[in-house]
Amino acid sequence: MLHMILPRKDYEIVEDSWNVVGLRGTGSKDIIVRDAFVPAYRTMDATKVMDGTAQREAGMTKPLYLMPWSTMFPLGITAAVVGIAEGALAAHLDYQRDRVAATGTAIKDDPYVMYAIGEAAADINAARQELLANVDRIYDIVDAGKEVSFHDRAIGRRTQIRAAWRAVMAVDQIFARSGGNALRMDKPLQRYWRDAHAGLNHAIHMPGTVFHASALSSLGIDPPEGPLRALI
Repeated sequence: MLHMILPRKDYEIVEDSWNVVGLRGTGSKDIIVRDAFVPAYRTMDATKVMDGTAQREAGMTKPLYLMPWSTMFPLGITAAVVGIAEGALAAHLDYQRDRVAATGTAIKDDPYVMYAIGEAAADINAARQELLANVDRIYDIVDAGKEVSFHDRAIGRRTQIRAAWRAVMAVDQIFARSGGNALRMDKPLQRYWRDAHAGLNHAIHMPGTVFHASALSSLGIDPPEGPLRALI
């Protein structure tokens, strides 16, 4: 597989191709390329990008450029998801601050909602802190001139995926306690909820093979080539 860079004149954007339930603002639209010539200097071998060969061949020797693809690419996506969760929590707090439930009870006096808010805040913060600590750990390995092993990469991906799921599950907990009015399209909380789930749907957040591979690696078993090594 090749990554390619095309000038704007060489492709057509399909304007109505990103009609989705969440993350609509990313503009992740389809493109159409017809009879374009792409010179070799505007291509990158995806395998070389993922294993770090491309960076070295380009003369990039600083630690940042030698970070594993499986650390850096997922980080950008998961960081956005955790940020959305933080926004959801802030919107939820603003929404609930003076809210009175249908029962006539002020939300601030409902211990179950207060528990959910406290737990969600802890989980979202834990997701952020673990995501940052995870990339720091990998950076320190690279900066020391050591090889980032498959085991290190698998642990990193496992941590990154769990951070995303943990943050989105926290959003689910507070959204479920926001009442029917929070579903209205003019209320911001529903948008955070939709965006969080759309971000979680990215392939980089699928836990199955990554958790499987990291567990095998922790047992001292080298996962075979194939799906268990994909995106790690």
